[in-house]
Amino acid sequence: MAGRNGRTVRDLRRANRTAVLQRLYFDGPLSRFELGPATGLSSGSVSNVVADLVADGLVEEAGSVDSDGGRPRTLLRVAPHSGHMIGVDVGETRVRVELFDLNLTELARVERPLEQQGYDVEVIVGHIRDGIDEVLATEGASPELLLGVGVGVPGIIEHTEDRGALVHGQTIGWDAVPLEELLRSGCRLPDSVRYFIDNGAKTLGQAEMWFGAGRGADNAVVVLFGSGVGACLVTADVENGRAVEWGHLTVRVRGRRCRCGALGCLEAYAGAESLLARWREEGGRPDEGIDEESALTAMLAAAYPSEGTEPDPVALAVLEETAEYLGAGLSDLINLFQPERILIGGWAGLQLGARFLPAVRRYATTYALRHPAEQVTIDLGRLGPDAVTVGAAILPLADFFSRGGRRAEPATEDRLPAWRAALEERSPR
Repeated sequence: MAGRNGRTVRDLRRANRTAVLQRLYFDGPLSRFELGPATGLSSGSVSNVVADLVADGLVEEAGSVDSDGGRPRTLLRVAPHSGHMIGVDVGETRVRVELFDLNLTELARVERPLEQQGYDVEVIVGHIRDGIDEVLATEGASPELLLGVGVGVPGIIEHTEDRGALVHGQTIGWDAVPLEELLRSGCRLPDSVRYFIDNGAKTLGQAEMWFGAGRGADNAVVVLFGSGVGACLVTADVENGRAVEWGHLTVRVRGRRCRCGALGCLEAYAGAESLLARWREEGGRPDEGIDEESALTAMLAAAYPSEGTEPDPVALAVLEETAEYLGAGLSDLINLFQPERILIGGWAGLQLGARFLPAVRRYATTYALRHPAEQVTIDLGRLGPDAVTVGAAILPLADFFSRGGRRAEPATEDRLPAWRAALEERSPR
């Protein structure tokens, strides 16, 4: 039966379960007494919802606290082992697959390097499939507990009715790759397990906004700085975040050729791949055969050697120029979106952060309009190199919350990402 606003009793129950689960997840442990004002539900509704969630094994007791003159109040929390999520990061140098419990505690991890095969679709899909099998072989892991598999991948993601998620990754040579279809066709997971595929910068942004340096901000930009560069924009209008192809903003007309094929992109000057290429072109000599992360470490060591050793002037000049390009690129984000915070993540951003950040801040404020530049803070992300996988795992978790803690029925659910509503209502602030 539907009410005047079109909501059924079932919708109301689901919304109430979602409200209680989210409050316990972000602010718990909490007592039933505290859940009332935190969720806006009556004490009777809280008692009924909590009883249902306890019966489902999703909520458990977590000790007690004294009350004012009455009996101690029982604290409640989300039961961490009542569900699992898998997060996948298809990065520039490796594929990382991690298994998490509901508290996003890592239970298992598998990594596969990519330096030889690059972004060959069959290789990537094989790494993801094998990684899922391996992390689920962990003691206590079960496909029946799996809420879903989240995947962060470079490129523009198109969600379709008939083929699921298609990946348009121009810089990696992917043209409408049906990644969801390929994973589902060869994976041994039950049909009830859903895949949630999105841009890696967006999953990084989601992780930082839920649990990292972005928490509490209404308007932020989270930058992914790796072989290339990307960004996730979070505003009041797009609370669940929107990936923006920031790396392909033109910073020099008829400039260096970017790996996307265009000339003068920011990525052609600020991405780690181009940064190392410019060092080699100017005479730098990183050790042959080492991966990109190790090569960047070597470049940093050459530019900023230990005391008593002369710095490599070429490495130092390239890094200083890169800081200016990054700062100028950030100034465009400041002028366009006027964020409260800009957070820099990704393996290269974290590696360069301690040396880079003061110069990047200086250039960003120099090139930006004065008023928005005075309102923004520029810092490193807090979640480290695993942030993309954490953000990917949040996608099935948010979907689970949006359903009131009930798993999707594959025969009746559409393929479009139902988790978007939960991300918009996340409110972990």
